[in-house]
Amino acid sequence: MKRRHLVGILVMVLASLVSHEVDAADVPPSADLKTQVFRYLDSTDMDEAARALQTILSDPSVTIDQTIRIIQTERDYAPQPTGTIPDERIDVRGRAYHLALSIPPTYQPTENYGLVVCLHGAGFTGEAYLERWQVRLGKDYVLACPTVPTGAWFTRGAEELVLATIHSVQRRYHIDPDRVFLTGMSNGGIGTWVIGMHDAPLFAGLAPMASGLDKVLMPFLANLRSMPIYIIHGSKDEVMPVELSRSITKELTRLGYPYVYREHDREHPVAGGHFFPREELPELVTWFNAQRRNPLPTTVTLVREASHFQPFGWVRIDATDSIAAFSEDLVSKKDDLIKRREYARLDASIVSPNRIEVQTERVQRYSLFLNEQLIDSSKPLVVLTNGQVSFEGSVTPSLETLLRQTRLRQDSRQLFPIQLVIQVQKQP
Repeated sequence: MKRRHLVGILVMVLASLVSHEVDAADVPPSADLKTQVFRYLDSTDMDEAARALQTILSDPSVTIDQTIRIIQTERDYAPQPTGTIPDERIDVRGRAYHLALSIPPTYQPTENYGLVVCLHGAGFTGEAYLERWQVRLGKDYVLACPTVPTGAWFTRGAEELVLATIHSVQRRYHIDPDRVFLTGMSNGGIGTWVIGMHDAPLFAGLAPMASGLDKVLMPFLANLRSMPIYIIHGSKDEVMPVELSRSITKELTRLGYPYVYREHDREHPVAGGHFFPREELPELVTWFNAQRRNPLPTTVTLVREASHFQPFGWVRIDATDSIAAFSEDLVSKKDDLIKRREYARLDASIVSPNRIEVQTERVQRYSLFLNEQLIDSSKPLVVLTNGQVSFEGSVTPSLETLLRQTRLRQDSRQLFPIQLVIQVQKQP
């Protein structure tokens, strides 16, 4: 009897321990961990960010899954101003820019909203574009209209302004990262193309109007493989001839990429055919409503020149042969390599579970950023580059990689705890 009694007690103790372990796995992360994660992701003070990162990494109980859950679901949004906010300031590399915002009066921090970033034309400001958009966008969108001098949206500073605008709004307002759109008119339309092509993984859709691209930029259209596009142009446009948009649609058709092209014949008393008719806006907003970004497409195409080596979704070109390099205005033709359109290119596809095939041109080294949605890290991974096995083996997720990549990208739907660097073997 005593022995049976002791066995019974032992079973109860073991059951209690198992129960305790299961319960521990379900315990939500501490408030302190949550504070440290967002301190690291959001702080503009590099020392403060470094301290927060060290605090997280020094705690052996912190897991990757726990941290992903915090990033994706536990950001707190404090009450913010709503309605029209015509003259905010946003700083980029020490320079202040104007930013006009329209926040639905019914905005609630517990709900998420789409974000439309609108780029004005030459001679206008962001504030001037608020009125025609905000009524038609309705209660489901936040509207952000930054201002750049002379409408020069094809500069590096303008690109950084657009990215800073998105990140600033996302930190303060509850924005759905899969419903961020970029649109613009005239020079703003050029900026929509240029910024959209270089930073395509950020956006759910592009809507350039009355704009076009120089021929040296056309190869970057290949970056829009997973990007819905809605183009508007006036057939009687004498400022930006309609042939500019027609040539883009021909290239998109050649690439096999889908798009919507709206060509109108309306004329404005002052602007002639070079304007954005209000009548076109309802259908465009309906199109916005139907789009959702795919944050992790299984096939990616990336064309880069030498000044844009930032991550592009789950790939990044790290080092190349001698290729074209843009200047501050992103369209300079002083470089003969630009005139010859000598860029680096990478095509990557997850062709089957844990098998990635990559084709490169003028690439010496590249990185793959991976997570459990793309591969199974518990099984061996095979990477083929230009038909040759360039990696075969295990990969290990890293909490530090996850955090550093998330701070860099500021995108809660593109979280990568694995980075794999591949050296491209020279072709014989």
